Amino acid sequence: MAARDGLVMVGVSGGVDSSVAALRLVRDGRRVAGLFMKNWEEDDASGTCPAEADAADAAAVCAALGIDLHTRNFAAEYWDGVFEHFLAEHRAGRTPNPDVLCNREIKFRTFLEHAQDLGAQTIATGHYARTGRGPDGDWRLLRAADAAKDQTYFLHALGQAQLAATEFPLGDLEKPQVRALAREAGLATAAKKDSTGICFIGERDFRGFLARFVPPQPGEIRSVDGAVLGEHAGVHFFTLGQRQGLGVGGRAGGSGAPWFVVGKDSDRQILWVDQGDSPLLYSHILTASQATWVAGAAPAAAFACTARTRYRQADQACQVQVHGDGALTVHFDAPQRAVTPGQSVVFYQGEACLGGAVIESTDAAFGGLARAA
Repeated sequence: MAARDGLVMVGVSGGVDSSVAALRLVRDGRRVAGLFMKNWEEDDASGTCPAEADAADAAAVCAALGIDLHTRNFAAEYWDGVFEHFLAEHRAGRTPNPDVLCNREIKFRTFLEHAQDLGAQTIATGHYARTGRGPDGDWRLLRAADAAKDQTYFLHALGQAQLAATEFPLGDLEKPQVRALAREAGLATAAKKDSTGICFIGERDFRGFLARFVPPQPGEIRSVDGAVLGEHAGVHFFTLGQRQGLGVGGRAGGSGAPWFVVGKDSDRQILWVDQGDSPLLYSHILTASQATWVAGAAPAAAFACTARTRYRQADQACQVQVHGDGALTVHFDAPQRAVTPGQSVVFYQGEACLGGAVIESTDAAFGGLARAA
């Protein structure tokens, strides 16, 4: 970790990763404080997003490390900046990625602003990523040492201002090392289970939660040859490549293979499905919009790199064309399965994350469109 002067404000979540991020900074002789962010107001008694328990764990860790703890409620900012977009995308039949927006709008904007108001020079989080300086002095977003935990996919929308003010103390560690450091230091979060999914959904049934905000819109499930196989509660409850929850059984003359979603017609509420590893799910080309670049601009009007269209996907070789309006066309060397509108395509050159964009469509027969023809 590069030495920096001044107060560093750690975003402490009550999890083991942010706990060890704070621990490493303290052991490095830094002046450290913690800030606990509450981003969602609980709406039931199920304990699915236990902010109170997380806040207690964050307080215990800060007390053990001897650092001050601040708390802020960003629920209103989260609703306006992240959740409203999440709902709008689902209403349009797309599959959004709220973690990308949460990082850009809350953790590295609202949190950063509040930290600076409290006198912090930099912020730090428990994300698995690294930063560095390029030959021309610009800040670079680099993959974490632990490839299985690398989170640059979700951080790709960060720019120069955010990276200049951010530290990632876990970037050079692997997850078992993080757990070991927490145990050795006697931190209360050492054995705490990692959080998964989106906080406002937690362990709840996704369909039941979403139905409270986007009402069911029943429609037909059709095979790609037009046969009606059943009914669904709304295409917004499904994503491309999905198998679970279709309720489609065997079919006379069928292959016996499982059924997968290959297309969504939001206007007519038709869910298109096909059996097995359908070629209709594969595409070579995607278009994307709302591009953000870590360096502030694309590397060139046309360039080769690797890309991911979902988290933890292996890098895929591609060529990127940047159009005058900022839109992108991405040509992959190999066919890609279930590339989904609303998700992010994220670009890499070696260990450096270049940026990313929101997927709009592909050349797949059904799956490239939020609305199938």
